[in-house]
Amino acid sequence: MQVSRVLQKYLDGETDEVTARRVAVHLEDCRRCGLEASVYQEIRSALARRAEPDVDAVARLTAFGRSLVRDEQGQAGDEPDTASPPAGA
Repeated sequence: MQVSRVLQKYLDGETDEVTARRVAVHLEDCRRCGLEASVYQEIRSALARRAEPDVDAVARLTAFGRSLVRDEQGQAGDEPDTASPPAGA
């Protein structure tokens, strides 16, 4: 069994009992998979602790999104280029 293929599901509690036992035993013996599981659990815990997004980050993203819309609207509303066509056209 390749633990890497089921590790995410195991850590999310989405595996059947037999698979969960097999993965748990493997994690005790395999340092690499154990470290991967540990990192995933730390990331998950960090995300769970932050129920609300950072207010400053949301404000920066909102301002950035608005600037993109303004830039797009400015380009769409520009007058067509009325300069003379290139030679040979």
